[in-house]
Amino acid sequence: MQDIPGIAPLTEKLLPFLRWRPLVTRRTLRADLLAGITGAVIVLPQGVAFAIIAGLPPEYGLYSAIVPAIIAALFGSSFHLISGPTTAISIVVFTSLSPLASPSTPEYIRLALTLTCLAGLFQLALGLARLGAMVNFVSHSVVVGFTAGAAILIATSQLSNVIGVTAIKKHSFIHIWADIVMRLPETNFYVLGIALLTLSTAILFKIFLPRWPGMLIAMIGGSAASLLLNGSEHGVRLVGSLPAHLPPLSLPDLTTASLRQLAPTALAIAMLGLTEAVSIARSIATRSEQRIDSNQEFVAQGLSNIIGSFFSSYASSGSFTRTGVNYNAGARTPMAAVFAALTLTGILLLIAPLTAYLPIASMAGILLLVAYSLIDTHHIRAIISASKPEAGVLAVTFFSTLFVELEFAIYVGVILSLILYLNRTSHPNFVTIVPDPDARRRSFINIQKKPLPECPQMKIVRIDGSIFFGAVNHVAEGLEQITRESPEQAHILIVGSGINFIDVAGCQMLSQESHRLKVNGRQVYLCSLKSTVIDVMKRGGCQKSIGRENVFRSKLDALKSIVPRLDPERCRHCRVRIFHECADMPGA
Repeated sequence: MQDIPGIAPLTEKLLPFLRWRPLVTRRTLRADLLAGITGAVIVLPQGVAFAIIAGLPPEYGLYSAIVPAIIAALFGSSFHLISGPTTAISIVVFTSLSPLASPSTPEYIRLALTLTCLAGLFQLALGLARLGAMVNFVSHSVVVGFTAGAAILIATSQLSNVIGVTAIKKHSFIHIWADIVMRLPETNFYVLGIALLTLSTAILFKIFLPRWPGMLIAMIGGSAASLLLNGSEHGVRLVGSLPAHLPPLSLPDLTTASLRQLAPTALAIAMLGLTEAVSIARSIATRSEQRIDSNQEFVAQGLSNIIGSFFSSYASSGSFTRTGVNYNAGARTPMAAVFAALTLTGILLLIAPLTAYLPIASMAGILLLVAYSLIDTHHIRAIISASKPEAGVLAVTFFSTLFVELEFAIYVGVILSLILYLNRTSHPNFVTIVPDPDARRRSFINIQKKPLPECPQMKIVRIDGSIFFGAVNHVAEGLEQITRESPEQAHILIVGSGINFIDVAGCQMLSQESHRLKVNGRQVYLCSLKSTVIDVMKRGGCQKSIGRENVFRSKLDALKSIVPRLDPERCRHCRVRIFHECADMPGA
């Protein structure tokens, strides 16, 4: 049968796993199976811990690492990205829903699943609209600051479980710490000892045996210590037995009231999840030399959350830890994520009842380690030393995470990032350049980098940045400053090699400035413009108002035409003569 043109590409677009299906061989399946088993062991303690952070029963963390992981792997573009519950999203879920319902109750679970479905719908809509580039506008400083703040909140939320006092009902960061300090005399040292034993064991494995499932072994050690100490008789509370069955079917509540109540938080979770997933996918792709399609990742994350919400899964995203482990374990295709989910399903069915012996204090110790590992001190130091504005965005996001609603902290960080970006793009840089006499080829250099004399009659400036409606005032002020500071330089040559874009407002501004300078006895010239910029200037009438004879292809063409127009009397007495063309002027 003859293939119908266009069917195969359309099918691959709708079912992206068909693109990598030919890569699956017996050899890759073996590698993916080993990587999947490793990933399943890693996610077992993580999933339980993340569910507790989110205020959900522990098994929901494991459910969220099964169906969403498979869907995201089949419909995403990354070969190594592993999706599932994450720390940042878990804490957003808890802080957003805990004021609306008591954690772990049926009402709370219903809200969490509805929130997940809404976040997935937002993500899917953004992916279908081909808006994958949106994540590029979320500054890395926002993610680092938010994650560090979330880490502090996680550690704070577990302090009561570490010292063995009843759970603190308050959600304010400051109030929790104040309550903890007041209740320190009530510390249960059996609970504290088990928490510290679990934490120290996990740290030792992380340092000396990083490839081992240290967190899982540490929790087993904490359970053994609780049994030896008869912890249940000394106030050591246990997690309880997990249900040994597959993720049950569920139905999100997509009523108008729920949409109105949860939509703002769902949008925040959607953006946070997309940023996490795409950032992790791109990070691992630089090592695997794979190209990532952001739009496809948006679709995959959206589908994983929508479908997952019908299988008792709460909001998921890309997991940095599991993705890194997956790649280092030798995964070759997305089948590794499928094997990890299937292996986790088997583990859930076989050993779930054993969590009845797991102390909550052990989980708290593990969460303290998870929280510490989230604080990216390396990048925090780099951001603070490299850029004050970025450091400001980081600080504002960090403190907003601690002291206001988490979704608001995300919005604040994103808005500040956009303001920072707009501020940069609306302030094109003016660079004064002159010919470099020491260069072999005839090149120009910034006089701030190498102090050299300028032509007394002509100013040469390069504008680095686009001239659009947001930048016109800055460019006009820059030209006015040049005329004010250099009154003797009646000729101004603008080198436009750094101008990537110009709009109608930019054209009008150049026309007005050219006219203003002509009235004052000065002349503006343009050179080295990109073809797209020239086209807009022609259509906008800017080139005509400036004069076609004043727009040149290159700097050298401009100098050949402009230097003969200089005042010959001033040239006669000039001793600078920085241009080759000056040799033909009077007095040479």
